Amino acid sequence: MTKQFTRGDIDALAQRYRANLINSLSGFKSATLVGTTNGVTNNLAIVSSIVHVGANPPLIGMIMRPHTVTRDTLSNIKQQGFYTLNHVAVDWVDKAHQTSARYAPDESEFEAVGLTAQISESFSAPYVKESEIKMGLKVAQHFTLLNETEMVIGEIQELYVPEQIIDSDGYADIEQAQTACISGLDSYHSTQRIAQFAYAKPDVKLTVK
Repeated sequence: MTKQFTRGDIDALAQRYRANLINSLSGFKSATLVGTTNGVTNNLAIVSSIVHVGANPPLIGMIMRPHTVTRDTLSNIKQQGFYTLNHVAVDWVDKAHQTSARYAPDESEFEAVGLTAQISESFSAPYVKESEIKMGLKVAQHFTLLNETEMVIGEIQELYVPEQIIDSDGYADIEQAQTACISGLDSYHSTQRIAQFAYAKPDVKLTVK
């Protein structure tokens, strides 16, 4: 049986119930660790709000929760202007999720959860060594949305991807890299491809690649 919620019903829900329900409705999302530094301490935070913005220039967007309490990741990004995005693998989702705990600003989540900070010679923000796919980004635009959440759009400056997962047409098969995804606030999943199609055109029979 399908349950109907009116807007009034949604507003009347308990805060945590409403947060879990609404957050899970957007479907499966990428599990990504954001690496930042304040110049002294390397920080790490799990996010599920990464979105493709454009390929030329290469832009990735990220939604951050309202800055009503101290958020080290957002503060570091605003201060430094650089950060990394690191895919979470299915075999260490527990470590990735643990970064959502509230550690002190001078305590590194890398050390607390058992992941390794990797610093590129040409990039200031820390990568996750254990991650197969990682991007170094420079802030290109930052603005506040209508509900006081903040959107950061970054331009990719560095990219690390296993060569064997990139097809001849440039498609990166992230399933081969064992990248995990998230539903809701705290449910992690592995993936299984259903199909991959050729470029769709009107009046042309769709073909499987």
